[in-house]
Amino acid sequence: MNQQLILDNLRCIPDFPKKGINFRDVTTLYKSAECMQEMTDALYELYKDKGITKIVGIESRGFVMASALAVRLGAGVVLARKPGKLPATVIKESFSKEYGVDTVEMHIDAIDENDVVLIHDDLLATGGTAMATYKLVQHFHPKKTYINFIIEITDEGLHGRDVFKGIDLTTLVTI
Repeated sequence: MNQQLILDNLRCIPDFPKKGINFRDVTTLYKSAECMQEMTDALYELYKDKGITKIVGIESRGFVMASALAVRLGAGVVLARKPGKLPATVIKESFSKEYGVDTVEMHIDAIDENDVVLIHDDLLATGGTAMATYKLVQHFHPKKTYINFIIEITDEGLHGRDVFKGIDLTTLVTI
């Protein structure tokens, strides 16, 4: 995989959303056809033999690669969304953030015990949202659950990976 292509297409915005934060804007990865192809191919190679039946995309940037990869793997896509965004009955999981509590939701019929699930999001920083999503997925008792991120941020003293001890987790690029 060409990690440099991903890094070259990643936009960094200093002091956003607040001073001292170096925001990684992955939307620039998605606008490059070459980068999209590289990421899709890399994810396909990682998961082609895992029997994935559902890919859970975390709102909202996780939806992009979850959908692209699902087409390649012949899997369905499940959305993990912020409260009030899904139209049918949901289950929810709340988690603490720097400035309060947040929640993710999924439809109650999204996954079943025969599914092999891949949870996907764009960035791993603290791991809060992805862990809440993992806990949601576990309510369904799937056969197996994997987690993937495009980018893992470790250069700002972040240790999001530590939250997922014992869980099969991959990233395409670590910064």
